[in-house]
Amino acid sequence: MITGKELRDAILSGANNILKNRRSVDDLNIFPVPDGDTGTNMSMTITAGGDAIASLPDDAPVSLVAKTAASAMLRGARGNSGVILSLLFRGISQGLAEKEEASGADLVEALHLGVNAAYKAVMKPTEGTILTVSRVAAEKGGAAAELDGDPVYVWNAICLGAAESLATTPDLLPVLKKAGVVDAGGQGLCLIFDGMLSVFKDGEMIQTEMSAEERAADNAAFFASVAAEFDSVINFTYCTEFIVGRDPENETDPNELRLFLETIGDSVVVVDDEEIIKVHVHTEQPGDALQKGLTFGQLLTVKVENMKEQHRKAAEENEKNRAAFEAKKAAEEKPAPEIVEPTEEIGFVSVAAGEGLTSLFTDLGVHEVVSGGQTMNPSTDDIVAAVLRTPAKRVFVLPNNKNIIMAAEQAIPLVTDREITVLHTRTIPQGLSAMLAFDPDADADANAEAMKAAAKNVGTGLVTFAARDSEFGGFKIKENDTMGLVNGKLEFVAETPVRTAYRVARSLMDRSTTFITVIYGEGITEAEANEAARLIRGKAGDDVEINVVDGGQPVYYFIISVE
Repeated sequence: MITGKELRDAILSGANNILKNRRSVDDLNIFPVPDGDTGTNMSMTITAGGDAIASLPDDAPVSLVAKTAASAMLRGARGNSGVILSLLFRGISQGLAEKEEASGADLVEALHLGVNAAYKAVMKPTEGTILTVSRVAAEKGGAAAELDGDPVYVWNAICLGAAESLATTPDLLPVLKKAGVVDAGGQGLCLIFDGMLSVFKDGEMIQTEMSAEERAADNAAFFASVAAEFDSVINFTYCTEFIVGRDPENETDPNELRLFLETIGDSVVVVDDEEIIKVHVHTEQPGDALQKGLTFGQLLTVKVENMKEQHRKAAEENEKNRAAFEAKKAAEEKPAPEIVEPTEEIGFVSVAAGEGLTSLFTDLGVHEVVSGGQTMNPSTDDIVAAVLRTPAKRVFVLPNNKNIIMAAEQAIPLVTDREITVLHTRTIPQGLSAMLAFDPDADADANAEAMKAAAKNVGTGLVTFAARDSEFGGFKIKENDTMGLVNGKLEFVAETPVRTAYRVARSLMDRSTTFITVIYGEGITEAEANEAARLIRGKAGDDVEINVVDGGQPVYYFIISVE
């Protein structure tokens, strides 16, 4: 049997193992832009859990260890890979509930619950990723448990199954095969499982030579990035929210509710525990959503709002916020979040990196700017803290990065004294365009609709450098080559940053273009930025307004917004 002490030490060992190897996991990211962060995100997520359980006594039951780790990992989850990892451990916690010790069969059942929770969190699960690795690992563990219930034998089979599945990921995802790598998230999971096996099998915890202070400094030095890929946003009319008090005799999986809602709308969030199911969905059929919810139990609260009509005027304009707060050291114990009384109707939290970008968002009315981007993914807890510091009854969160959206949505059920609306802004230009569309005289729902539409209609261009040699998108890329991305797609390689900025902007322009913003970052002088604007103006003509902004962002020479 696995004791609470062994589970505690195993999770710590797994955290240390991926911490030691996180850079190699980061390097598995196949896109040559310097945004490889899967290992970092997974490491920081499980380390949040490890920090929470490190002080638990040796006689703590496995149920307490698993619950404490899962809760901390959910709040500390960073990026999609971190959120998925936290959901795996949340399922494990549910499977080990009320258990003093865990058998091999208990571990398998718990892991299966985690796998199911992770698959439910992804609207369109992709095989050949961490999801596949976790699922196959659980299946192999289940087969082993039928032969021998010894937990060491079972966990060893789980590790072998994960490794075997990881080796097949290039066959499931051609882009991995072409790059000659395995899935980064799957590799990270294997490292965590192997670290846990070291304790279960040999009683030895894998150690890391990094102190907490060194780990925080290493994170700070490594983090630097902004922007993300572009995706369109689909809008529905009714924002529908309700809480279902679960019928204890109804054993239907709440995942069925999520799957149904995804067929009639978007922005679906379904969070459940033993007592309630909390639901958020944008749909054209709110009655159908409520009717489906009733099949799981009684409706405790219901709110349906028309996002295309104005219901009330904002009481007053938003106050402008103080300068962006510094990123907290990952290893330091975070104080209780500051809670500001929600006195205003609408407030804003945005994610951005660089002093210039921070100033841009605060000047546009954002109350809190969370420091971060594609490589520096803020945690769910970071977003919750920023929301609680925002003096508004309804807080709009602008992730400005597709890899932060899941972490932002995890914040929704964690804040109870104000409402959170996550706008799916996936780039800095989308976030800026959304803020420019805000109308202080319109109500929250009308603003949400207008801001989504504005974000959808902006084109995003990026100019950066290659972090590694690669073959991608038909290009043979050498480390440090200049690259131009148009709406997330690699289009140009080997030009100078200024010339590439011009080519990117030219690709985004059409006859309807009226406004272009050129945001220049580290490594670009004001003179170079003005030269890029001059070239763009020569193509765009005098009727197009061009604005040059010192964003101060790392990694990206230029971020270009075309509207």
